Amino acid sequence: MPIVIDVDKLPCDGGRRRNVELRRSVGPAQPQSATRHFLSFSFPRKSSFGILGGSDNRTAELSGTLTMPTKTPTPSDFPSQLTVTVSPAASASPAPNILLLLHGLGDSAAAFTKFGQAINLPETTVVTVQGTAPLPFDLGGFHWGDDISFDSATGAIDMDAGLTRATKTLVTDVVRDTLVRKCGYALREIMILGFGQGGMAGLAVARELAQKSKEGHETGPLSGVISIGAPYSLSGSRVGDKNRSPVLLVAGRDSVAVSDEAVRRTKQVFEFVEVSRYARKGDGMPSSREEMLPVMQFFARRLRSRQGVPEGSVEIG
Repeated sequence: MPIVIDVDKLPCDGGRRRNVELRRSVGPAQPQSATRHFLSFSFPRKSSFGILGGSDNRTAELSGTLTMPTKTPTPSDFPSQLTVTVSPAASASPAPNILLLLHGLGDSAAAFTKFGQAINLPETTVVTVQGTAPLPFDLGGFHWGDDISFDSATGAIDMDAGLTRATKTLVTDVVRDTLVRKCGYALREIMILGFGQGGMAGLAVARELAQKSKEGHETGPLSGVISIGAPYSLSGSRVGDKNRSPVLLVAGRDSVAVSDEAVRRTKQVFEFVEVSRYARKGDGMPSSREEMLPVMQFFARRLRSRQGVPEGSVEIG
């Protein structure tokens, strides 16, 4: 149950900072997603705040910055060199969630957009980005790699071909400059779902967004990353603290790409990693209710909802 405070009845400092005392029973520690606190406010959409408490173990002490999305992204908000489709949420504008879809090697944004529309997530705007480079030899489709390399064992194009350029584009042009700066989203309101090489790129993006920024950009965990058929890249850095973005790896039984060793490598980088394996072989997209269920359960735990919250309230916890 959210705790809503009428800030119009609270003392304020220059109309921007309000120190309030929030009293509630303090029980056992709960997961971060289990308890949410909201403030109703009338000052700017991004403002500093402090909630001060006593020492009687019954007062919550919270502080931070009030933020909320300011606009729904449109394709024209993104750099012109990127191919982006946007499927706005039907129920809220701007929606409290962004789902960023990254297609697999050889696919396109147009084809992957249909998947985002089919799952029809509530209160979620779906942004599908096309791979940063076309495949050579008139093969059609796009990819996220720095180069094209071939797997010596299978002769197929190797999806783990370096992701430096794609990661920089997605972090800077898509997330920071557009979703965060132009549209007002916080990182924790953005989830990534990628297939194959797109999933590998999504994991690289999540790690990069948590690294300290010399330019003063917001850093921290995303709402989550779902990678279907791909682990964290072999060439990716594993230096530093573990990333706190929740991760769901989805793969087929006896997957070569998402092997036990690949799962261990992913867990070296991310603190919270779940693995869901199909009963069948193959790392394709989910093709049945049973295969899709773990993905939908991950969405249900991680996506945010403003249903039942008074209009004008902002989450602070």
